[in-house]
Amino acid sequence: MVDFNLLQMQCRGRVITPADDDYDGARQVWNGSIQKRPAAILKCAGSADIVLGVRFAADQGLTLAVRAGGHNIAGLGTCDGGLVLDLRDLQRVRVDPVLKRARVQPGVTWGVFDREAQAYGLATTGGVMSTTGVAGFTLGGGIGWLMRRYGVASDNLRAAHLVTADGELVAVDGDSEPDLLWALRGGGGNYGVATSLEFELHDVGPEVIAGPVIYPLDQARDVLGEWSAVAPSLPDDAMSIAILRTAPPDPPFPEHLWGHPVLSISMMWLGSPDEAASALAPIRSLGRPAVDAVGPKPYVAQQSSQDRYWAPGAQNYWKADYLTKLDDAAIAGLVDAAAHFTSPLSDIKLATLGGALARTPEDFSAYGNRGAEILLNINTRWDEGDGDGHIGWTRALWTELHRLASGVYVNFLGEEGAGRVLQAYGEEKYKRLVELKRRWDPENLFHVNQNIPPE
Repeated sequence: MVDFNLLQMQCRGRVITPADDDYDGARQVWNGSIQKRPAAILKCAGSADIVLGVRFAADQGLTLAVRAGGHNIAGLGTCDGGLVLDLRDLQRVRVDPVLKRARVQPGVTWGVFDREAQAYGLATTGGVMSTTGVAGFTLGGGIGWLMRRYGVASDNLRAAHLVTADGELVAVDGDSEPDLLWALRGGGGNYGVATSLEFELHDVGPEVIAGPVIYPLDQARDVLGEWSAVAPSLPDDAMSIAILRTAPPDPPFPEHLWGHPVLSISMMWLGSPDEAASALAPIRSLGRPAVDAVGPKPYVAQQSSQDRYWAPGAQNYWKADYLTKLDDAAIAGLVDAAAHFTSPLSDIKLATLGGALARTPEDFSAYGNRGAEILLNINTRWDEGDGDGHIGWTRALWTELHRLASGVYVNFLGEEGAGRVLQAYGEEKYKRLVELKRRWDPENLFHVNQNIPPE
């Protein structure tokens, strides 16, 4: 029996166990389908608590999980019977508007980050939901609205402090441990626990041109075909995401479409507002939209516009792939699946890639599949009850489209096995990641992740 009082006596933060009244609340993660029961949760109050927690888990032979935002679809911020390092109280953000850098603690979410950086008209690539944690998002790559202009989040990671498997705090940057920095840019939580992350910032906002163009489903096949043909050739300042979903009873969705499946082409323009109309015309002029809600809005509003639809607690199951293209059969399959959603909370997202993401050399970072053209993410979500029907719907659509796959984004993986992790990186990068794992975590203490074992 592990005596967690020994850990509590060393730490400033609180150790929560099943004996505590707030244990059930503390153990919950974003995905309600994940219901694990750790032996203890350490609410870290500072970097020293992270060091002590890592050492304690190693000394006691405990499974160790790290929760930052807790938004991971596979629930990798928790575990059964082990120790969870809960970093959510570590919320400091320091922005240097002169150097255009931001240093953040690992509990920060993108909503907090964006509000601080936007005070100076600055930003870096963040998630499409502001409730997503900065740390896990970045360490897995980090796909978001700014990626065609500035690359993924990990491309903008310039330095970090990392607690390694031996409980030591290591400074990581391009001069000190450049190989480890390469691995942190997409290699996930395999190499340690980040106590801070430093990002390069860019001039963005505070107002951008953004919003959705919404179509009834009977136009979706034609519009999706045209969108997939023209969207990749848009300027790097333009980003678009096609979303098949059930229209919620909220503006800007028109009332006559509420409760019906629709296609929404959401977009953002980062360039001069005077150039937005002509730059976005190739995708705003498609079909006969029910609503065109594209216009000026605060960057932080666009970043948080999906939050209310993806609140914590619901059950979720996702399947994802990078796709080489969308052919007619794929588009027909997508539209048919949307016509038969098993839950009104589910959606199917297709994001155009390219731009700076593709121009960055493949060997710049561990993040893989830079040449992919489209990111597919099938998001199934339901409130309660048996998930078999929802999961079956998801798997059927994914299986139909997988013939077009060119890899997978590691942050969208569930518990899908070692072969899928390999597909996220490719053989050459995976081999390098394994070599670094042998050096930094030879006993695989950090294995509650999309694991790269020290083979």
